[in-house]
Amino acid sequence: MTIGFSSRAVRSTCVLCVAGLLTLMPAAAAARAGRPDPGPPGGQRAVEQSSPLYRSGTQVRLRHGVPGVPGVSALSWVVADAGTGEVLAAHDAHRELPPASTLKTLFALTVLPVLPDGIRHEVSADDLAGIGPGSSLVGVVEGQTYRVSDLWNGVFLNSGNDAVHVLASLAGGWSATASRMQAEARALGARDTHVRSPDGYDAPGQVSSAYDLAVFGMAGLRRPDFARYCSRVDAMFPGRNGDAYGIMNTNRLLTGADGVEPYPGLIGVKNGYTSNAGNTLIAAARRDGRSLVVTVMNPQEGGGHAVYEEARSLLDWGFEAAGRVDPVGSLPAGGAPPRKGPQAAPAAAVARPSGDQSGWPGTGTILGVAALGAGVTALGLRLRLVRDDGR
Repeated sequence: MTIGFSSRAVRSTCVLCVAGLLTLMPAAAAARAGRPDPGPPGGQRAVEQSSPLYRSGTQVRLRHGVPGVPGVSALSWVVADAGTGEVLAAHDAHRELPPASTLKTLFALTVLPVLPDGIRHEVSADDLAGIGPGSSLVGVVEGQTYRVSDLWNGVFLNSGNDAVHVLASLAGGWSATASRMQAEARALGARDTHVRSPDGYDAPGQVSSAYDLAVFGMAGLRRPDFARYCSRVDAMFPGRNGDAYGIMNTNRLLTGADGVEPYPGLIGVKNGYTSNAGNTLIAAARRDGRSLVVTVMNPQEGGGHAVYEEARSLLDWGFEAAGRVDPVGSLPAGGAPPRKGPQAAPAAAVARPSGDQSGWPGTGTILGVAALGAGVTALGLRLRLVRDDGR
């Protein structure tokens, strides 16, 4: 593959390579060793599984005068405070189900830290190899050059599996990305998730849970870049011959498309669908200084838009009940920032530019040419500099 950098980003080349090297080494070492996921220690696991969230059915602790949770048909759902992590109510929270494209939230949490937005990449045939039939696509074209930020718009707005494949290729490859996503899930305390296909495309053994998806949504909202992408309603995507076309977020609770009324105060996050998973959704909204995250997996009634209406009713209940129910559990880390998984490079090595990249710190110079050469060799990347006149 070939990565194109602007002339203003020469100093960042070392940064990207070393960040990539640091990113891939733990996953590669784990793969060579064949280490199984150890999970939490036995005592911790027993404590966790004694939580009401591991019980079947609806779990809620209502105080006097608080309305009951709405009746929804989803196989699994969670309502949680996105600030504190307290779970206000849940139904079969740890039931393992196919996540569809909501798994792209975990992909973003894993890959966003190691691919600066301003990087330009010319897409190769290998980048687009292996996209599953019937996948949602944003229209990435072989031979065309895209900014990483364009590709993220394609992931978050159009749920483009083609954009995921290119970003995964840039981040070290499909299998390595899946391994790093698995490590990131465990680092965040999401233990129901088993990653087989980073884009969420149905694959044997690929599952998550309403609990884990709530973890990913809460962690994502604490990243400014993630929060910006997941709340974006529309964007322009590069087309052939320098033309661009508009794309719109497929989260109808955000956009109000197809007759679905937009939810007031919605701030993201991600929807999904496959024939195996049904409709899935992570939705977050803010009202009166409080933010809630709701996850809904595979409604059994009401058609394709039921996932939005059930999320709406759960959000409405959550805002009314917040502070008036006793939590039935909590998402990991509470109000603290999400933990960094073993795949995360040091913060200084992945400083994120916005706009003009000339303000990047000179980390690449400090790291040196020797480190750059090692990174290139380990990652198998071909690098070239391209002129960027800001167009």
